[in-house]
Amino acid sequence: MLQWIRSITFIVGCTVFMPVIGLLYAPWALFSKRGAYACCKCYSRGVMWMAEHIVGMRCEVRGTPPTDAVLIAAKHQSFLDILMIFQSVPAGKFIMKREILWMPVIGQYAKRMGMIPVNRGKRGQAVTKMLADVRVGDMEAGQMIIYAQGTRVAPGAVVPYKKGTAALYEQLGQPCVPVATNVGYFWPRRGLYRRPGVAVVEFLEPMPAGMARKEFMETLERVVETRSDQLLADARAHSKR
Repeated sequence: MLQWIRSITFIVGCTVFMPVIGLLYAPWALFSKRGAYACCKCYSRGVMWMAEHIVGMRCEVRGTPPTDAVLIAAKHQSFLDILMIFQSVPAGKFIMKREILWMPVIGQYAKRMGMIPVNRGKRGQAVTKMLADVRVGDMEAGQMIIYAQGTRVAPGAVVPYKKGTAALYEQLGQPCVPVATNVGYFWPRRGLYRRPGVAVVEFLEPMPAGMARKEFMETLERVVETRSDQLLADARAHSKR
C-alpha cells in the first residue's frame, strides 16, 4: 500500500511539474532553441530525482552516450527511457508520433527543438522527407533517435524491428549506437504502480557506418534484445532479494 501511495504521489508530481517548468522557461524557449533544450533537460532531471526520492527508483545510464552526429537505435519501454536518453546526449532529436505535437507543453517544446513527427501508417513517408532534409542541409546535426520497434514494448515481449531504421542508417551514413533498457519493469507502459530498484538505460558499442542492411538489422536486434533481456533478469533477481 505504501508503494502505491508513493507511485501516485510521483505521478502527480511529474504531471504538475511539467506545466510549471514549461511556463518558467517559456520566455527563453520562445526566442532560443537552447532554452527549449534547457527546459526539457531540467524536466528530465527533475523526474529522475523524484523517481529516486519518492518511489525509490534510481535511474542509471551506462555505457558512453554519443556527443557527435550519430543514429541512436533504442529499445522503448516507457516514458522514462525517453527522458534518460534525452538527458544523456547534447542534441537529441526523436522521431515521434505526430499526435505528441498536440499535447500541452510537450508538443510546443518538441516543435521548438525540431523533433521529427511521424503520421501513423505513414512512417515511410516521414523517413523519406527527413532524409531529404538531411541531404540538403535543412536539418541540424545531432543525435537522431529512433525506436527501432516503432512503439513501446513491454519487457520480454517480442516485436519485430522496423525497416525504417535500416533506411535511415543507410542514408545518414553515420555510425549507429544501439541502446538497451529495462525501465519498463519499473515504469510500465500502462498502470500507476512504480517499482523501486535500478532502472537502466545502456548505450552499447557503436555499429560502424556502411554495414549491409541485413547484417545491420540482425546485429542491431541481437545486441539490443540480448542486453535488454539481461538487464531485465538482473532487475527481477534484485527485486526478489
